[in-house]
Amino acid sequence: MTDEKDDRVTLDKTTDDTVSDEAVSGKVSDEAVSGKVSDDAVSGKVSDDAVSGETEETGGSTAVEASPADPSDAEATKASYLPHIAIGLSVVALVFAVLVGWLAYGTAQQSAAETARTEARVAAEEQAVAMLAYTHDQVDAQTDAAAEGLTGDFRDEYTNLMKNIIAPGAKEKAISVQVSVQASSVVSADADSAVTLLFLNQITTSSENPEAVSSGSRVRVELEKQDGRWLVGRLTPI
Repeated sequence: MTDEKDDRVTLDKTTDDTVSDEAVSGKVSDEAVSGKVSDDAVSGKVSDDAVSGETEETGGSTAVEASPADPSDAEATKASYLPHIAIGLSVVALVFAVLVGWLAYGTAQQSAAETARTEARVAAEEQAVAMLAYTHDQVDAQTDAAAEGLTGDFRDEYTNLMKNIIAPGAKEKAISVQVSVQASSVVSADADSAVTLLFLNQITTSSENPEAVSSGSRVRVELEKQDGRWLVGRLTPI
């Protein structure tokens, strides 16, 4: 009996120790110890639709569809350009007007210069012939006529030379001189002055030499425009 009692005591003690060990170790079911919860709860797994937030609705179309342009905005933009366009056109028109005026002025100046050159050359040719050609029986009248195409001081010089030296010798020896212009050119010319170069041919006859004697000469003729007429201010043999 004593042995059975002791064995029971020992068994009970062993049982108590076993329970005590479980209590001490806090042994619980695997699910309780590990805190195992359903996979969805532990991982916080949510349905794909919930996580993605329905990308088809919120993210699937990230680009916002552009709304149609407001016609009033287009009109406002166009209106804002109008002052700049108007200013640009005004500037172009002004530049064009200045350019046309400049070209017209240049053309007018060139035309005036060409006219002056032509008129001066013609006047030089006519006056040279009038001054240098004469006949012994009309030398005085011819001198007076030629003097009308000369300027003041040069007119006096020419008149004195012709009437005091040339005319008396022409009358005495029946000298006559014919003059023709072979060539002429304008050295310079502007609105009221010009210089020309003439190539002349002279044919002289006299009582002493009835046969005509021809000779050539070159003269420089300076002219001035006075009261609309080109007058000779100087004639110089060269």
